[in-house]
Amino acid sequence: MRCPYCGTADSRVLDSRPTEEGNSVRRRRECGECGKRFTTYERVDELPLIVVKKDGRREFFNKQKLLAGLTTACQKRPIPTNLLDQMAEEIERDLKNNADREVQSSDIGEQVMMRLRDLDEVAYVRFASVYHEFRDVQGFMREIEQLIKKK
Repeated sequence: MRCPYCGTADSRVLDSRPTEEGNSVRRRRECGECGKRFTTYERVDELPLIVVKKDGRREFFNKQKLLAGLTTACQKRPIPTNLLDQMAEEIERDLKNNADREVQSSDIGEQVMMRLRDLDEVAYVRFASVYHEFRDVQGFMREIEQLIKKK
């Protein structure tokens, strides 16, 4: 590791410890040339997750977009924000644990629907109306009937 002060590549590690999040290691180092101390962070370099959209376009997975969709579906419902954050984290973790680096947007939608169905029926129907692109009231009715049958 190069010293940020003198540029020498000779440094030694004085202390190593995991960060609070547990996804990186904090290392305290000392330069062998100038003697100044500095901190570095080491983390796993993850490959980006690619989402394949319905029309074939590809884009990087964006957890904020997922969270925005969950928030919209759960608007004015008694669901704490931290629960939605946790749900988005779980979905992202599940997707990254999959061996494939590419995931279909429909797979993400199905995971959201499965979780919302168990969490809040109104939020589930709201999300389903956008996800399934209901064109009329009959689409809503079919989805609600399926929801009632599963109870």
